Amino acid sequence: MESQQPQQEDPQLESSLDSNQQRISGIWENIMAFLHDLLDIRQDSDRDETIESVKKDISFQGHNAWILIFSVFVASIGLYADSTAVVIGAMLISPLMGPIVGMGLGTAINDDTMLRRSWTNLLVMVVLSLFTATLYFVIMPTIAFDDMTPELKARTYPTILDVSIAIFGGLALIVAKAKKGTISNAIAGVAIATALMPPLCTAGYGIAILNISVFSGAMYLFCINTVFIALATFLVCKLLRFPMVKYANQAKRKRVSRLASLIGLLVLLPSIYLFYELYKDQVKESAANTFINQYVDYEGMRPDADWNGETQTLDVVMVGAPVPDPIIEEWTKKFAQIEELEESQVRFYQGSSILNASNEAVEVVQEELIDKLRLIQDKDVRIAALEDELRRLNEQNKNFDVVSEEVRLNYPQVASISYAPSVSKDFITQQMDTVSEYTILFKDTTLSTDRRVEIKKRMASWLQYRLKTNKIQINEIKRSLTTAMDSVKVSAP
Repeated sequence: MESQQPQQEDPQLESSLDSNQQRISGIWENIMAFLHDLLDIRQDSDRDETIESVKKDISFQGHNAWILIFSVFVASIGLYADSTAVVIGAMLISPLMGPIVGMGLGTAINDDTMLRRSWTNLLVMVVLSLFTATLYFVIMPTIAFDDMTPELKARTYPTILDVSIAIFGGLALIVAKAKKGTISNAIAGVAIATALMPPLCTAGYGIAILNISVFSGAMYLFCINTVFIALATFLVCKLLRFPMVKYANQAKRKRVSRLASLIGLLVLLPSIYLFYELYKDQVKESAANTFINQYVDYEGMRPDADWNGETQTLDVVMVGAPVPDPIIEEWTKKFAQIEELEESQVRFYQGSSILNASNEAVEVVQEELIDKLRLIQDKDVRIAALEDELRRLNEQNKNFDVVSEEVRLNYPQVASISYAPSVSKDFITQQMDTVSEYTILFKDTTLSTDRRVEIKKRMASWLQYRLKTNKIQINEIKRSLTTAMDSVKVSAP
């Protein structure tokens, strides 16, 4: 039997594999080094300067108090006048973010003094802002709840987008503050994005009109922005390992540390809950819109849907052709089968036959839609009339181009010709009449008067035949130092 000898590995192949592995490892290390240099913020962060900067912004006395009052007035005016630019200007000058960042930083570095100062100053700022905004809306002519401007309505209930803006805005703010040489443009941008001032002014409006839903919704939005900005500050400061405050008394250090941890937990848990609840509402609203787009479809009918997040109800008004009850029942079953809408309900409104609703609501909606349709039809009629007039003018211009060329060939004595319709009114008969006026200029200034009259009469007769109308008038202008219209007018017989 022949003995089987183990095959020896090719040393060149092994060397090539090792070389490729080293190259791949080198590429990966270069990528990781590039990403580290690109995204690392620890080396360029000045922790001590950041802490001092935040401490300075916490203070709320003198100038900051007046700046806050003036920014509240500016924001209230913008909300009242529905001016986005004015509201943005108020957010830029508002000093509200200082104490909020101080709360997050004080919790992160275990500084109870900073934490107490931040809480106190924020409370004073909120009370002063609410008082100023309420005073403004009480003095100004009252805006009814149903007539609220879009700027006011946008601040009465938070959405998942508001939470996302507060989180990323807070992260951008503390990262900008931590950088050596604070990035003022970034801080100004965060002030606009997080929108702390407008909700407070809207809450003041709610107090002025004694509407608890407006007040609570606006304060809810303000609290969400405040909590998530403070939470973002806390997380970044922990990530950057800001130095903890040291206490000579060991017992006090532990007490303060426990208090800071408790506050951080109290901020974190409600934040997670609020984020989850708002996320669920957003998912349900999106599912309701998808249901309308995919299933509610019937020839000759147009649905008008409205989702109510508080009652978890989708109201669908069906305008146009009546939809048979079996189809509506099928749509209702489809709605119940959607997982995201299990605890919600749908109500269909149709003409005089209403499911779970009153006749008056449907009639109001139908009248509004009919008014909108009439307005659209009136606009369509006006547009069609203007298009017809434009086509008529274009046709006249084309006809004049042909006529002027024929005049040039048939009447070599004429140097130029112009055209314009002339509208006249007879006061006795009260009738309107339109005459086509053609104005010509002769080349030869020495041409006799009789010859001129003859040419104009012949041209008038020719145009009358050419254009199939007897309302033709030929005028003449003469070359002179001051060109004037000839008083002699020749009309077609």
